Amino acid sequence: MAAPVTTQISTPVKVALGAFFMLVTAFGYWLVFFSETAKQIESATQNKGRLQTELFQKQQAYATYLKDRDELSERQQRARDFAKVLPDDTQEAAFLSAIDSASKTAGLDLKGYQPLEEQSKAFYAKVPMKLEVKGRFHQIVKFIHELGKVDRIINVENIELSEPTIAGDEVHLKGRCLATAFHATKAKPVAAPGQPGQPGVPPAPGVPNK
Repeated sequence: MAAPVTTQISTPVKVALGAFFMLVTAFGYWLVFFSETAKQIESATQNKGRLQTELFQKQQAYATYLKDRDELSERQQRARDFAKVLPDDTQEAAFLSAIDSASKTAGLDLKGYQPLEEQSKAFYAKVPMKLEVKGRFHQIVKFIHELGKVDRIINVENIELSEPTIAGDEVHLKGRCLATAFHATKAKPVAAPGQPGQPGVPPAPGVPNK
């Protein structure tokens, strides 16, 4: 009976085989784990880009909101300032209060006042008031100056000085003037041309002529 043949693998071949199996194992490990990690990194990178875009858009929207808010606040302040200069209604009590305050500041004696009929214009109305005061000349001048410092527009015209009286070293005068305040008015709506009922336009069917 023949003896079995024993095949011996040389050391270099063993080293080569070991290196081959190590490479196969490493490739399998990379294929299973590293490829999945690469996908996660790629997904995270894309998500980061999307989030950065959303953050930029929200920052832009917030900056626009701040700008609009500041512009609105500025417009509201301008409207409040304009309302002080030209209010929406007569505000006769405030008008009288301004006159009384100016006369006291000037040290003037306010003898009387007489509101006159309001005069309407296109976009504003005049609120005239006759005033009668008494005091020294420089007090009358200061009174007019104080009225000019009021936020609301107040014109002083038709100034008349009369009846001078001497008290010691001072001359007192009676003064008359017309103080006029103003307020804004709303424009009346204008009917469209050619509407029934207007002059030169036939009435609508079923509507008798007046």
